[in-house]
Amino acid sequence: MLHGAAGRRSGAVRMLLLGALLALSGCSSLRERLPDVPSIGSLVTPYRIDIQQGNVVTREQAQALQPGMSRAQVRDILGSPLLSSVFHGDRWDYVFTFRRQGQPLQERKLTVFFKGEVMERVEADELPTEAEFVASLDTQRKFDKAPPLQATEAQLKAFDERNKASAPAPTLSAPPVISYPPLEPAR
Repeated sequence: MLHGAAGRRSGAVRMLLLGALLALSGCSSLRERLPDVPSIGSLVTPYRIDIQQGNVVTREQAQALQPGMSRAQVRDILGSPLLSSVFHGDRWDYVFTFRRQGQPLQERKLTVFFKGEVMERVEADELPTEAEFVASLDTQRKFDKAPPLQATEAQLKAFDERNKASAPAPTLSAPPVISYPPLEPAR
């Protein structure tokens, strides 16, 4: 009797293994027969976080820079440079990159050149205004007009009646007297 049950179990295991092998072999041949059917990997994509690196420098900040400013004044306007090389002590590089899934890479560079401790000139890519930069970050939300909220007089009356019926009647009572223990022990 034990021999019969063990034989049936091993037969069931063999059938499961055979079914699994057939299923796996069918996966590769199915792709060859149906190339237009998307795979699970193309339907489900992992979430990728937004990656921001460097200093955001806007057009307004770049316009505030004037030749003759000190390094401290430039740092106050733009912040600390992303790159300041020991080999190029007369130059600060501000680099900004922003990578978001499904959007092109945003990349901007601004370089400030110094002569001694005084700013000489600035070279920069086309920089966005602050409003343009904020709008480029918030691409998911659409700033359409809010739909007008409208209710008929009958709907408003029904709403008021429903709320009056469900609200409990206000009761006037004295607030409870609460006694707190002293904060410090008596001396």
